[in-house]
Amino acid sequence: MVSASGLLPVMVLLPFIGALAPGLMIRAGRNACATFAAVPTILALVFLGVMAPDVMAGNTVTAQFSWLPQLGLNANFFLDGLGLLFAGMILGVGLLVIIYARFYLSGDDPMGQFFTYLLLFQGAMLGIVVSDNILLLLVFWELTSLSSFLLIGYWKHLPEGRQGARMALAVTGAGGLAMIAGMLILGNIAGSYDLSVILQHGDEIRASDHYLTALILILLGAFAKSAQFPFHFWLPHAMAAPTPVSAYLHSATMVKAGVFLMARMWPVLAGTEAWFYIVSTVGLITMVIGALIALFKDDLKALLAYSTVSHLGLLTMLLGLGTRLAAVVAVFHIINHLTFKAALFMSAGIVDHEAHTRDIKRLGGLASLMPATATIAVVAALSMAGIPPLNGFMSKEMMLEEVAHADWFGGEWPIIILATVGALFSVAYSFRFIGHTFFGPVRDDYPHHPHDPPVGMLISPALLTVMVVAIGLAPGLLAEPIVRVASAAVIGGELPEFHLKLWHGVTPALFMSIVAVLGGALFLWQHKRLDRAWIATPRPEAKPIFDGLVSRVALGSRRLTEVAHNGAISRYLAIFTAATILLGLAAYRGGGLAAPTREMLPVPPLVGIGFVLLVVATGATVLIHRNRFLALILTSVVGLMVSFGFVYLSAPDLALTQITVDTVTVMLMLLALHFLPKETPRESPMGLRIRDGIVALGAGAGVAALSFTFLLRDVSTISDYHLENSYKGGGGTNVVNVILVDFRGYDTYGEIIVLGIAGLTLFALMEALLNGPASRRLRNFTFPPDRSRDRHPLMMVIATRVMMPIAAMVGVYIFIRGHNLPGGGFVAGLVISIALLMQYMASGFAWAQERKRFAYHAMIGWGVVIAGLTGAGAWLAGEPFLTSAFGYFKVPPFEEFELATASLFDFGVFLTVLGAVMLMLYSLSRLARYAGETVNEEPMDYDPSRRVEVARIEEQEKKDEA
Repeated sequence: MVSASGLLPVMVLLPFIGALAPGLMIRAGRNACATFAAVPTILALVFLGVMAPDVMAGNTVTAQFSWLPQLGLNANFFLDGLGLLFAGMILGVGLLVIIYARFYLSGDDPMGQFFTYLLLFQGAMLGIVVSDNILLLLVFWELTSLSSFLLIGYWKHLPEGRQGARMALAVTGAGGLAMIAGMLILGNIAGSYDLSVILQHGDEIRASDHYLTALILILLGAFAKSAQFPFHFWLPHAMAAPTPVSAYLHSATMVKAGVFLMARMWPVLAGTEAWFYIVSTVGLITMVIGALIALFKDDLKALLAYSTVSHLGLLTMLLGLGTRLAAVVAVFHIINHLTFKAALFMSAGIVDHEAHTRDIKRLGGLASLMPATATIAVVAALSMAGIPPLNGFMSKEMMLEEVAHADWFGGEWPIIILATVGALFSVAYSFRFIGHTFFGPVRDDYPHHPHDPPVGMLISPALLTVMVVAIGLAPGLLAEPIVRVASAAVIGGELPEFHLKLWHGVTPALFMSIVAVLGGALFLWQHKRLDRAWIATPRPEAKPIFDGLVSRVALGSRRLTEVAHNGAISRYLAIFTAATILLGLAAYRGGGLAAPTREMLPVPPLVGIGFVLLVVATGATVLIHRNRFLALILTSVVGLMVSFGFVYLSAPDLALTQITVDTVTVMLMLLALHFLPKETPRESPMGLRIRDGIVALGAGAGVAALSFTFLLRDVSTISDYHLENSYKGGGGTNVVNVILVDFRGYDTYGEIIVLGIAGLTLFALMEALLNGPASRRLRNFTFPPDRSRDRHPLMMVIATRVMMPIAAMVGVYIFIRGHNLPGGGFVAGLVISIALLMQYMASGFAWAQERKRFAYHAMIGWGVVIAGLTGAGAWLAGEPFLTSAFGYFKVPPFEEFELATASLFDFGVFLTVLGAVMLMLYSLSRLARYAGETVNEEPMDYDPSRRVEVARIEEQEKKDEA
């Protein structure tokens, strides 16, 4: 194997990176957009060309990166002959499609969006063919389904485009789910998820009891992706996509992914009766059915789509035969099908573009009106029919030769007959494509007068047609080297003796081919009669069956949803909690619990009193929860008792965090209650409350029993590791803080992001509330004129003014000492938040807000950025993200002190917490101002003008009473 020197992963990433450019460059014009879509494809082709000589020499180019090794998911890539063939197809045809699409798409089509989708799809396909890890391959596999969904549904205004995209996603996505299970089984059998390892365990895999299960699941994914019977129906409906998409998907990418997977897994899955009968039979049926349907399709793209289904069946059948030479023929036909099918789809797109119709019955005589297009299409269609001296003839002959020697279900004749019939239908629809479209009399009723398109649209199909002829005339020079290298990768062993040439002598395949050509010509001659018989023949249609199945599944899902999801959160919680209780009980009863190893500790009286208060407060909260204010006070009592419990159990960090979080929460909730009724409505009937009570008691009892069980037994934990490494690994003696900013820094980073999002979400909700329909209710909200004779009490205002600098100093102190003593950025942010909250409560929302000096949104943003940059700084030292560094310094006249990068991370935590809390407060304060709260000129007194107004109201009330 040869190291990739970074080229291989870069080649895969280039289309994904390049997908960013077209959407931006479309502002510079369509040429610039297409150019910047082509650049990453060209660069990837250059990288592939650099690596190609090593692969052609028989080596394998590799690149390995550790990603999630614990799960067996590594970003490993390898490029062998098969990968080289498919990567060249994906990039080469991709470049031709980009050139073609530049001239095909109209000015009304969002070209930047199209090329973005195309490059995403191209990158996903590249990832499939060079992945050396089946889990990574599965990631790219699903990306192809998603990106092809966007491409097929690109013309969103067309209902058939939207439906075709949904159908493709549903079928290929379902197959992908089955394939995931099969791949996981395969990886477990081989003991690795790396393909290079799996491919070396063929005998072990085929001998496994789980082989058949893995085989069927993997084949389901491959058959669905490559439109094999009975999943063949989705592919023709994908023709609703623009023609450049159809040319790309049908020739080199999407539908070839399943064939690629079968070829890639051929060394480990082939060679058994199950593989032979399943794969060859499905391929043969698909080949015949696809060709038969194609013969009677009047839409050019529909005819070509079903012909693609037929040729994919041919490839599947060849791989299913299980012989080495059949695998070689499959590789050769993959190349040939690529050339003529892409050229044919582009030709059909040109006809549609110029004549404004794809209906064969409205065409004819185009050879004299569109001579260049006709030449390209005729040559490509003759290759598809297998007419010499074109490349399609050779692979068709070799296929028929392999079929002639296959023993299928106890004999050779059944498969010979069916394969010949499939080839006959292929000749017939190819001749019809040529004769009914380009020959015959010129019509005078074309929807639009047809003519050859600009050169830009002809370049791509012309180059492909040149390849069709060149490979047919010189196969040994142009095709045989890559066929040998790719076939060696498929077979995984010694190649059979073969030579690619036009004439193989007088063989059974020659007679089968002659029958197919003569029969195809006869079918074309009698096509009108056959078409009438086809229309009159009752037959099942795949699309109505699929639509009916989807509608039934949707109806069943809707009924189940209406029963299980009626919008009541209490029901969801009850189901979830009850299920958890039952699972926990089952685990407890079957777990083989060991005997207790610890004695109960004595319970001091003070602890007992605290526990009783905790239980009473909890029970009281449940009983009087409808009274919002009392419930909030009781909740704060619960939080206080929990804080005392942390202090008693020697967890001062948790106690500090608990009490500050509880204080901030209660204060914010008090401000929110200002705008709510005193009591919540009684919503749940008695039966539901009894049910919820039983479930809650069961859950509480289960958690208590679990805690009690663990407390009475010695268990191994990770605590010892943290205690031993806190100082020498993280530079801090406060183990809790070191865990938060070092050992589990990634968790903390995610938590502050969530906290920031919560603050921004509340702000956005308030924005919608103040500017939406609900704002009418707020305009009618008025504060009672006599609600308070002293809205801002003198003592409270003075106390908060004195407390503010002290709280700030305490917050700074708690922050600085956090790495070695209880404290840290989270608690410091909450302490200063409490001081600021008190300012708002003492002097009013508006008065405090007018003195705000910092943008809370910016504080959240800077906090997350600082924490993220601190973590990313570890990469400069070659360490994982968020690895902290620390050192000890002595600066006279100070004593030696410690500096740690974790402090910067903690500062980011501090800013995010403070910004999020204050943004939530600011959001609530906006409600008060919107509802008409006035701003006092003096912060310590209520407004003098308001005193006069209150006196006037009181005097009026006395007069009214008199």
